[in-house]
Amino acid sequence: MADLLRQPSISLIPEPALLRTAALEPANLVGIAGFVAATAITQSIFPLIAALVCEAAYLLIFARMPWYRRRAEARTRLASARKLLPGRNETIAGFTKKEREAVESLRWQMQRIQENYLKFTGAKVLPANLISLEKRWEDFVDLLDVYRRRKQHLQSVAKEQLSDRLTELEREHGTTADEKIRRILETDIEITKKRLASFEALEQSVRQVESELESIENFFGYLNGEILSMSTPEKFSSLDFEHLSDSIALTKQMIDETSEVVGQLDALERRAQS
Repeated sequence: MADLLRQPSISLIPEPALLRTAALEPANLVGIAGFVAATAITQSIFPLIAALVCEAAYLLIFARMPWYRRRAEARTRLASARKLLPGRNETIAGFTKKEREAVESLRWQMQRIQENYLKFTGAKVLPANLISLEKRWEDFVDLLDVYRRRKQHLQSVAKEQLSDRLTELEREHGTTADEKIRRILETDIEITKKRLASFEALEQSVRQVESELESIENFFGYLNGEILSMSTPEKFSSLDFEHLSDSIALTKQMIDETSEVVGQLDALERRAQS
């Protein structure tokens, strides 16, 4: 008897948060709407009374089911872990329709991965690796922004014309005997070579960022497929997240190192046109 008295009492009424979750279930809302419609059509209070009785029974019984409690708790944890991905909406708003679709597709995959992990493994919380997918999504947005801006910059410069210009200047320098003209040509040749070098460095950085974007998309797609066959958290822990993180870090370092190349190319373009 003493042991029984020490056991925690079981409340017949579920927690308010659980009641709210159960009340907002789509099926419940449809049922309530049906009773309200029946009350309006029949001009009788009995459908409304029946609705109140059914709703009370639903909330007191359904919301106390262990399986529903677990599902509601998992949903709450997922929402808390996901949170609002901040600071990217303004950036995304400037993207093209195709770029926004790529961003939203990746966000959708991230959400499915997190939800399916909880569903198929039976875990109640997301591991740090899965929470970090939000940061990888943000990295994708940031890299895509860099990629589109640098590619637009490249499109504003005609590399073929620069190469042709360099060939022409070197030919003139080799055939001109006038020393003053040769010095002018040498200056033009130097500037043109720098413009080409800056262009090629920027071109290489765009290719690297493009490859990184593809790597992130491929990793999310791979993970989305693998998570469907995961039965235990232990199997999930064997997946390699660190390689992608390291690769993104190196790409960001490259972007920082080549950021002044963009400024140099602008300056050289202005100097060449003056």
